Amino acid sequence: MKKTIVVCGYGPGVSDAVARRFGQEGFQVAIVARTVERLEAAAKALEAAGVTTKAYPCDLGDAAAVRGLFERVRNEMGPVHVVHWNVYSVGGGDLVTAPVEELRRMFDVIVAGLVTAVQAALPDLKATQGAVLVTNGFFGIANPQADGAAVQFNAMGLGVTNAARHKLARMLNVRLAREGVYVGEVVVAGTIKGTAWDKGQANLNAADIAARFWEMFQARKDATTTFA
Repeated sequence: MKKTIVVCGYGPGVSDAVARRFGQEGFQVAIVARTVERLEAAAKALEAAGVTTKAYPCDLGDAAAVRGLFERVRNEMGPVHVVHWNVYSVGGGDLVTAPVEELRRMFDVIVAGLVTAVQAALPDLKATQGAVLVTNGFFGIANPQADGAAVQFNAMGLGVTNAARHKLARMLNVRLAREGVYVGEVVVAGTIKGTAWDKGQANLNAADIAARFWEMFQARKDATTTFA
């Protein structure tokens, strides 16, 4: 049976490139997002490219739904070998005025969702000596430039939740190493071509980031790396 990667937070950028790269390496792919129509179209496109793919609509901020997701994947595609956490959420732009409920929702999706996914997949990941691969963003980096950019682009909530995701990924790297499970994070410090953030001046290619994830997965060494 083929190895299975579950791509959580599927979209046209990094996650699509990761699905294609791991598919080229022999993985079958479960793609996960909320929009049914987009997932079904993406699954057809990936299948046309030779990647065995199944679409799983899911609200990744709903813990019960996430647990059910991994149960369905396990039943339909076999044991999970890799979880790619590429989840993105909007809200909490200006934390001086934004409703705190927006920040709670972002935390549920970006951070608590990752914890739930790891817990749900952990029996498989331990059995397969698998991996958790996390995409993160520049706004979560702890330096004045990143802080200023998060405020300038009205993305303070994303800065807070990305910072929490960064710390979580690093702690999971340490904790899960004793279980034989690798956790690696790529912090994307730039704009990816072809995504919603691309206003004509994007400087990064999603396929190159996917290649970095594959390298990290193979080497199983670095907890985090910055791609710029």
